[in-house]
Amino acid sequence: MFGSKLHLGAGILALGASFALPSAAAAQQARQVTFSKDVAPIFQAKCQSCHEPGSIGPMSLVTYQDARPWARSIKQRVESRQMPPWHIDRSVGVKKFKNDMSLTDEQVATVVAWVDGGALEGNPADFKAKPVATDLFWMGERDGYGPPDIVIKAPEQTMPAVHQDEWWRPVNDIPVTEPRWVRMVEIRPSNVQSRKILHHSIAYHILNPDNAGAVNTGVSTGGFALGADAVNTVTMRPQLMEWAIGKGYDRYLEGTGKLIMPGEKISWDQHIHAAGEAITGGSELGLWLYPKGQEPTKRSYLTFFSGLKAGAAGLDIPPNSIAESEGFNILRENTIMTNFQPHFHLRGKAMLVEAIFPDGRTQTVSYVKDFNFNWMTNYIYADDAAPVFPKGTIIHVVAWYDNTKANKSNPDPEQWVGWGDRTVDEMCHAWINVVYLTDEEYKERVAKYGEGVTNGIKPQSRTQQQQQ
Repeated sequence: MFGSKLHLGAGILALGASFALPSAAAAQQARQVTFSKDVAPIFQAKCQSCHEPGSIGPMSLVTYQDARPWARSIKQRVESRQMPPWHIDRSVGVKKFKNDMSLTDEQVATVVAWVDGGALEGNPADFKAKPVATDLFWMGERDGYGPPDIVIKAPEQTMPAVHQDEWWRPVNDIPVTEPRWVRMVEIRPSNVQSRKILHHSIAYHILNPDNAGAVNTGVSTGGFALGADAVNTVTMRPQLMEWAIGKGYDRYLEGTGKLIMPGEKISWDQHIHAAGEAITGGSELGLWLYPKGQEPTKRSYLTFFSGLKAGAAGLDIPPNSIAESEGFNILRENTIMTNFQPHFHLRGKAMLVEAIFPDGRTQTVSYVKDFNFNWMTNYIYADDAAPVFPKGTIIHVVAWYDNTKANKSNPDPEQWVGWGDRTVDEMCHAWINVVYLTDEEYKERVAKYGEGVTNGIKPQSRTQQQQQ
């Protein structure tokens, strides 16, 4: 039901775009669109950090000479909104984000008009170069949050050119001498080359006994059980962050964070795979701290919302097929959801997160309709748009998989695929940071922003809009 309904909506959206964008592009062509004056600023703002020498993009888009040979491909990727990698359906659910890297309709029209007009360079004097990064960088710093206050680097591991997947699990101390609150976290590969071998990295939080509040007991992950008493094992194990290919940072809701204390450690879980050459690398964690005297009042919990109602054994994807699974996760507390990061491997295609309220109402929270394994994008909701749900709400996760040859990422459509840690296996869950509220705090939040997904529109304004 959800697949057909949402795919129909996506088709209507695409149809609308096919009419809107050409007219916008035609308006752009009323004047000559050039790379130097019009397109370069767009690439610098939204593309260059990945598409520059030494970065993760397959080609550089820094100069006209770099970009011109790729003009037709750029148009196709931009017009279809495959690039930049912002694959959330903008027509449903939460629509306001802190880290939106997508292009506006006007920017898409500009790029399309540039290509359709012959992909001209224009006056080189109009080109204002943006500095090119020569080393690793923190996405949080690039987005204006400054450098991290603490960097914790895991010991590195060498992956041979040809080898089975490995999980590298070293331990680091957290270098603090007093309790400190974390307001933002980011994990990145420890060197440029290790981008090729690092599939994911999780920074588990080994607690000081006085920091027991870091254990999350507010969500039940339904039937996701690997053992008799493991229903909540994944949810309750504290994490500072989970990073996967192409992800940026986690920026918490203002006034919330994670508490780190003296004597605590990071236990790493780093999944590395062979890349055809011997590479030594790993990952490192950046922590941005709240200033002393500005400590938050609420904890943020990184939570695993499963897309499997029957547990890991229930994920069974036949060869040459499109498959679907679903999971049900119960909120035991009044909850603000502050982001959405779908997690699949190579066969993942789409994921829907919806809320089923205690009174039976349903509401779409977020929907990614064209998941790309190479971009584990984290969609961070704007503070006023982060939806709040009452205790007893069920968070329903629906996942779709493409195990056919039409899926260009599929290594072998003839294989049955089940749950597993290897890249060639499959997973399906959403990583979501949550904040819990008392009943009084919940009433205050609802009075200010409304219940569920409202995109920050105050209840009175929303009622007025409905009456018009």
